[in-house]
Amino acid sequence: MKVIRFGTKGQERPGLWQADGVVDLRTLFPDIPDVDETFFKQGWLERLASLNVPGQPCSERWGAPLARPSKIICLGKNYVEHAKEGGFEAPATPLLFCKTPNTLNGPFDPVLLPQSSGQIDWEVELAVVIGKQGKRIAREQALEHVAGVTVMNDVSGRQAQFADSQWFRGKSFDNFAPLGPALVTLDEIADLHQLKLIAKVNGELMQEGSTRDLIFTIPFLIANISEDITLMPGDVISTGTPAGVGIFRDPPIVLKDGDEVECWIENIGSIRNRFVAR
Repeated sequence: MKVIRFGTKGQERPGLWQADGVVDLRTLFPDIPDVDETFFKQGWLERLASLNVPGQPCSERWGAPLARPSKIICLGKNYVEHAKEGGFEAPATPLLFCKTPNTLNGPFDPVLLPQSSGQIDWEVELAVVIGKQGKRIAREQALEHVAGVTVMNDVSGRQAQFADSQWFRGKSFDNFAPLGPALVTLDEIADLHQLKLIAKVNGELMQEGSTRDLIFTIPFLIANISEDITLMPGDVISTGTPAGVGIFRDPPIVLKDGDEVECWIENIGSIRNRFVAR
């Protein structure tokens, strides 16, 4: 099942993305909530699993496939080659940081270039969406807490990130977490740790990797994070990026007005965002 949100910004409604088009869930279930904490707590994923109705063509804008996550937790240096390209050792324990909810952005929406930081960079990542609340989740039960997965571009303002000697500001500018195109449930994914990832800038391949190279696996991350941080339905865990980001190239490549970044993950799909100066 592929859950989407579509409609004008701020007025998105839930839908299903199928081979024959999009199912507008609000026409079938007027009381269905937005894809947020309530949606998961009320068991809408389970209620929709047996739905069998035709889709329709859809020309409306697609938003991020979930709304109002309480947390967007990200992983730094979770691929060995990405750590190496930055001159770092692979971490012995997960390196966690957060992006704030204002960063959430649609899969095809523009990304606003910030005024207070240059050196804007891309990072294709597999993002895990939590479906069931949990704390001190055992590794063996971790995937039972996952609603599905999606694609995220962990956009980074490197100038701010490096100048501040911490990552909060450079990771949390408005629009810096394009997400989508859909929330794909785990029954559609054969193996979370065998998914190809690529990122292209203006059509040129920049990143190519596989989730088999994750240093810390998804069950390990869920167990580690939830030891003392309660994971809530709708929370996002973005699992890190493979090698090939712009800032560590020689010479560095950074995004400018008009550049388009495409991030693709096998069995999930692509997000494409144009970077704009306003």
